[in-house]
Amino acid sequence: MAKLAIVGGGPLSVIDHSDVELIESAGRTVHNEIQGLMALQKALGNGLSEPFVDAVRLISGIPGRVIVTGIGKSGHIGSKIAATFASTGTPAFFVHPSEASHGDLGMVTAGDAIIAISWSGETREMASIIAYSRRFRVPLIALTSSAKSTLGRAADIVLALPKAAEACPHGLAPTTSTILQLSVGDAMAIALLEARGFTPQDFGIFHPGGRLGASLQFVRDIMHTGDRVPLTPLDTPMTEAIVLITQKGFGSLGIVDEAGRLAGIITDGDLRRHLASDLLSKRVDEVMTRSPKTVKPDLLVASALEMLESSSISALFVVEDERAVGIIHLHDLLRAGVA
Repeated sequence: MAKLAIVGGGPLSVIDHSDVELIESAGRTVHNEIQGLMALQKALGNGLSEPFVDAVRLISGIPGRVIVTGIGKSGHIGSKIAATFASTGTPAFFVHPSEASHGDLGMVTAGDAIIAISWSGETREMASIIAYSRRFRVPLIALTSSAKSTLGRAADIVLALPKAAEACPHGLAPTTSTILQLSVGDAMAIALLEARGFTPQDFGIFHPGGRLGASLQFVRDIMHTGDRVPLTPLDTPMTEAIVLITQKGFGSLGIVDEAGRLAGIITDGDLRRHLASDLLSKRVDEVMTRSPKTVKPDLLVASALEMLESSSISALFVVEDERAVGIIHLHDLLRAGVA
């Protein structure tokens, strides 16, 4: 039996609610929100499609930024939408409608576009920013459930969301409605991202920190080069090859031909597989694995990590024009914060 502590307008009270009832409540919430998203998907294939395209084309053509505004839960969603726009190549920031009335309207320029979020479309605090957009001809996109609301009537483009039921049993707490707002914001950001050809490399410019930033580095940024790369020519005796593998510490040795092309590799695993034979009397040509897995210098390290993990290997030679120019090890990815 789980106990829920409820605070609201009085002393703390504790009620008993069975675990089954809690899970059933969660299921109803998720179901209601899924139903709302399904209604939104249907709307995007019907009446919402034209204004959605208009909004995306408008934003893609402005010389300035996207100004997102909203209050309450819509404001929190607006902040996230603005952040998603900004991180995916569409300059944007959030302006609180109350602060807009006290000087922050100065942040809005003639080259910008405004996305105003209000489920009812009757949010009083938005009056100033709506009036400002009309006075100075700043394009206004309304994200609301009512095209006939004050906000809807004032806007240049209305993204009218389906009137889906809130997950809150009282129909009061914004739940399904905020999911729909967020989904439309994400849809616009991704549509713009794809239309502009925004690449993982572009994404990395805006996300240099943390594991995400690390995974968006290139192999060339972390690979070992020069004398650190374990290489030896064809026909090298295995006695010398084993010494090189030990000295370099990567558990791998690249074998190159007379032109410097990578002809094969020898790994610790290859040595173990040949221990039963006369390993020390052989040449590298007899032991090496031909056509080994390699990577290019301009590959993202996240992709290199996937290759290492899917192939159950610990190192990859970096090849350019068939020549080994570097090597990366799983430990390098660990140090870089990717793995």
